[in-house]
Formats: sequence, C-alpha cells, structure tokens
Amino acid sequence: MAVGLNFQSWTTSSPAHGHSVAGRRRWRAPARPEMAVIAFADFAALAAFVMIVAPLAATWWSYAFVGSVVLLLTATGHYRSRITLNVAREARSVAACTAVPLLVLAAVHIHGVSSMGLIEAGLCVLAAMLILRCTLYALIRRLRAKGIYGERTLIIGAGQIGTTFAATLDEHPEYGLRPIGFLDDVDGAELPLPLFGGVALLRMVLFEERVDRVVVAFGRAKEADMVDVLRACEDASVDIHILPRFFELGTAVHATEVDDVWGFPLVRLRRPVRRTFSRGAKRAFDMTVAAIGLVLLSPLYLALSVAVKVTSSGPVHFRQQRVGQRGETVEILKFRSMKVHTDSDTEWTIAEETITKVGRFMRVLGLDEIPQLWNILRGQMSLVGPRPERPFFVEQFKAEIRHYDDRHRVPVGLTGLAQVHGLRGDTSIEERARFDNHYIENWSLWRDLTILMQTLFAVMRNVGSSAPASTVATTVTAGSTIGVVSTQTPAGAVTAPTTGTAVGDVSPVSLDQTVGAVSSDDHENQDEAQSTTIGPTVHESNEAAPIG
Repeated sequence: MAVGLNFQSWTTSSPAHGHSVAGRRRWRAPARPEMAVIAFADFAALAAFVMIVAPLAATWWSYAFVGSVVLLLTATGHYRSRITLNVAREARSVAACTAVPLLVLAAVHIHGVSSMGLIEAGLCVLAAMLILRCTLYALIRRLRAKGIYGERTLIIGAGQIGTTFAATLDEHPEYGLRPIGFLDDVDGAELPLPLFGGVALLRMVLFEERVDRVVVAFGRAKEADMVDVLRACEDASVDIHILPRFFELGTAVHATEVDDVWGFPLVRLRRPVRRTFSRGAKRAFDMTVAAIGLVLLSPLYLALSVAVKVTSSGPVHFRQQRVGQRGETVEILKFRSMKVHTDSDTEWTIAEETITKVGRFMRVLGLDEIPQLWNILRGQMSLVGPRPERPFFVEQFKAEIRHYDDRHRVPVGLTGLAQVHGLRGDTSIEERARFDNHYIENWSLWRDLTILMQTLFAVMRNVGSSAPASTVATTVTAGSTIGVVSTQTPAGAVTAPTTGTAVGDVSPVSLDQTVGAVSSDDHENQDEAQSTTIGPTVHESNEAAPIG
C-alpha cells in the first residue's frame, strides 16, 4: 500500500481488471450536470405555466415571472450540486421562491387575468415542479447506484469515524460519493483504502487524483493546522464538507449547507467569495455604488481638492503603496490631510502638528477616503473588505500573527467588519485579522450593506464626539509586534490592551515632555508602566478615524 508521496502507485491495480481505477474514471460522466437537468425541468414547468395562463403568453409579465423564479431558486442554492436529494426538504423553499413573484403579479392586477386564476395556476406549476423533481431525483439516485454518476471523494481523517464513513459510502452508492482514500498523520497499514499521506499534501492530492469532494472527519491533525491547509485549497474546484464533532448530539446546523448521508451530517464549507456568481455580484455592486458616488460627490470632491491645495503646499492626493488581494501591491488614493513628509510608509502614528486644519476636518468625517472610490472603480479595492496595510507592516504581521495573511484572499476594502467594531488606529491587529477572516468566511451581499450602514453611523458618532483627546504620539521600529500604547486614555495615564497584537516596537518620541511607551518585550509587565508620564500631545493614525 502506498503512503505519502508514492500515493499514485495504488491506481495501477492488478492487470486482471484490464484498466486502472484512474483509467475507468475518465469514461464516467461527471456528476455536476445533474443539477443542470433539474434547472431545465423547473424551466419547463414554468414555461407550462405561461402557456396555461394564456393572456400572459408572450408578455413581459410572463418573462418577468419566469426569470424571477429561476433567479430566486439560483440565489437560494437549489441548483448547487448536492449529495442528499430530498424533495420534502426542499418543498418549502421552492414554494416560497414561486410564491413571491406570483403574489407580486396578483397584487398589480394584470388586465384580463384574475388574481385567483394566477394563484391556481401557480399552485399547478408548483406541483409540477415538485413532481418533476421527485422523478428526476429517483432517476439520479438509480444512476448513482449503478456507478454512472459518481464523485471521487477524499476523506481527511483515518480514525474510526473516517473509516466507518468510508464503509457507509461503499454500502450506499446512491449518494454518489466514491471514496478513494484517506489523508491523515497515521500508519495506513490497517486502512481499507489507500493512505495518501499527511494533511499537508492535500493540495497536491486534489489535483493529482482529480478529487471532486473532500470530507473532513476526525483525525490526528490539529484543527488549527487544518484551517491553514483548507484555506490554501480555496482555489480548487472541489466541494469541502465537515463532519462536525459531537454530531450524535445534533450539533450540525440544520440548513441548506447540510447533507444527511445515512446518519452522517456533512456541513458544506461556505466559500461564497470564491464563487463566480458571488464575485460577479460583489463586483457589480462595487462598481455601481462607486460610479454613482463619484458623480453625486463631485461638487464636494472639487471643493475639498481646492481646500487642500490652497491651505497647504503639496499635491491634492496622497498616494501610498498598500498590500491588496493575493499580496499584490496597489496604489491607494486619499486626500492629503498632512504636511508632506517621507516617513509615512514606516510610521505607524503621526504627531498632531503634521495634520493640516482641512485634514483634521476631513479625518473626522472620513472625507479623505473619498478618492478611493477611483480605486474601487478600477477593481483595486472593494467597498467592504479588509483594510489595506503598508508592506512594511504586513511583513511584520505575517510573521507574528497567525492567519494574518489569510485576509488577503479577497480585495481590500474602503471599510470592513473590524472597523465598524472599533478596531482602527492602535488596536489589536490580531483581533482585526480575526474579524477580517470571519467576514471572508461568512460573506454575503446583505452583510456588505449592513457594514456600509454601520460605517455611516460610525461617522455620525465620530462627528458627535470629535473633541480632541490627549493621547500618545509614537513611532514604530522593526521588531516584535506584541504590545501597544492605548490611544483612548486621558493625559497622564498609560494603559495596555488586555488581548491582541498591535504594532512593532514602540519607542518614545521627544516632544515638550517625556512621552512614555510600552515595549513589546515587556508585554507581561505592562501594568508597571502606569507611572509613565505623557505630554499633552494628540495621536492620530495614518488611517482616517471613522473608516481606516
């Protein structure tokens, strides 16, 4: 039996079979088109509805109804490849997707068509859709059982649960999952299927073995390590399912992302921002809002440009290199709010005297970020996403904060989930990364809308509490990134955050009085820094207060 890098040898099984396992796989029809058949059946039932309601035929109302139902069914995941085919489970959702457009048509009182007639016809088309699904699902299960439809399934975790699950798939081929082997950090001598090696080989095995689905069962690999491995495979065109711990106690979420495989609940790993439809919808939303925003804000844009140019010497726009999606460097635009200086790429904080009067006003309202709408229009940024950081600090954070680099899986944003939770300026970088990754894993267009609204409210609150506060001015040097001086305390006191990671070694800045700073090397003894004195200086982050 092959283990580790020699996992390919198992495919060349005994010559008596005539062909290797891999060879036979090439001639089997792929499993994905089965849902396209379901979509075609739904469309046929909807077309029958148009024919039944004769006055609606060949009118824009009929096209609108058919298009709306198909769009709703697509958006709710009814045409996504599934393991469990169960009409009873889907009936309520299909009925809702059909009823909403139908009720809208009934409410507008179409000439020549009674509301009752529409409702009766809608019930008929719903019944037809469900009957067609029952028939097609039975056919698909039969084809799966005969081996015509099937998906090559890799199981991560070779413990008792993983091996039992693999045996269950062999006993019930109607689910269409064909187990091909395991990944785990164990000895594969007693396993019923090949062991391809440790979980670190996942990406290689996915492409070499042409895996269709991955099931993560219980294994010896640490969960924290599994997060890194699974995120590294996000660009692979496979569906990943998690067999949750304590599933016997009903811990699995009851939702459309869960497939019930003979008593094993498989939770589909959500990767919404990696889907083509989701990426297209987000990009279209960003472009629309950015274009409209630039048009509507053009008078304000012109006024601010003139104010920046007249009140201080230097360019109108401040341009800075930031790290964007996939680690690529992009040039971010902002209205210049400070005097021209050359240390902005390596300076975490700035002194009060470097901020112009117009700049202070713009920072309170977040107006200095308006030029980033051009970045969004060019596709370099998104309205909502992880805030971009400078390369100097990204290299530090990547080395010292777990999963920090994972936040670069999506386009950077004008605002983000971390920012609306108050994580900006000198706050925990570790917590920011956690919020950013949580946003990525649970993205939805509705969530983007709520974050934009929260950002607006945050700007309004910032306007109401924009009185200057005495805080610490610091500069950053290379080194450890643990520890931070609080920027929300009154003059005369220094506090340290209870958790998280912030910026590089913090060194005092010489001002009118001695300015204290907590070194990252003394993170465990920060309470002793309470006696440090602070001069009456005001700290301002290089990011605008409401957003950055």
